[in-house]
Amino acid sequence: MCRSIKTLRTQEQVTDDEMRAAALQFVRKVSGYRVPSAANRDAFDAAVEEVTSSTRHLLDHLPPARSAAAS
Repeated sequence: MCRSIKTLRTQEQVTDDEMRAAALQFVRKVSGYRVPSAANRDAFDAAVEEVTSSTRHLLDHLPPARSAAAS
């Protein structure tokens, strides 16, 4: 797993930019591209958008994370 992807669920409010940044890191790791070529740009960008959307869906449907103070 890419260590630079931070856990978003533990945050009180997750922004679209934070979700997109995590999605971008994931797609970079999976594809092996830091910056895709022009021939691969559309597929790369579409994957980032799909992962961002899936992340939003997941976070919207999970229960809130328990804080360290609550345990």
